[in-house]
Amino acid sequence: MDGVADGERLAASLGRALARLTFVDLTTDAVTARIIESVVAWAGDQGWRVYRRAPSVLPLPPPLSRQQSVLDVACARPDGPPVVIEVDHTDRRRTWEKLAAEAAAGRVAIWVRWGPGRFGTAPAPIHQVTCEVSRRAGPAGAGRLHSRAPGGDLPPPAHSERGAGSTAVLLPLPSLDDETP
Repeated sequence: MDGVADGERLAASLGRALARLTFVDLTTDAVTARIIESVVAWAGDQGWRVYRRAPSVLPLPPPLSRQQSVLDVACARPDGPPVVIEVDHTDRRRTWEKLAAEAAAGRVAIWVRWGPGRFGTAPAPIHQVTCEVSRRAGPAGAGRLHSRAPGGDLPPPAHSERGAGSTAVLLPLPSLDDETP
């Protein structure tokens, strides 16, 4: 299997795994951590060795250029090149640069982008997986809270028209105590 098809297959598989992810009212950092946990579980289910905060081939920008950048998740697999995964809630050019450098070094690069939607497209050869969440203002000083309930954010059903033969009921209904025998 060529590298592009392998990357597309892996991104689709990871996307299916993340589609099952649910949570309610998590902070931005907690959502990122939850998604990373799900990525680690997915990679473990593949039988791969999984490394968190693995060194990247890309050095940090000055003045830290003597240090290497890190990847959220790196996976060693016996049947193909390593897989590297970054998880972000914003479009960061640095993430693209890091993943492009990893892809140039022969790794399958996957970017998990999460947020309320309006996702940009990662440049090739980076494979992108999106994870849409809803967000709301949290309590004062807490920042935004994020939730994900696949299939739970559906619009309300349309109300039916009052059909022929239906009878309007006057409200309020009398209580059982009001009825006399």
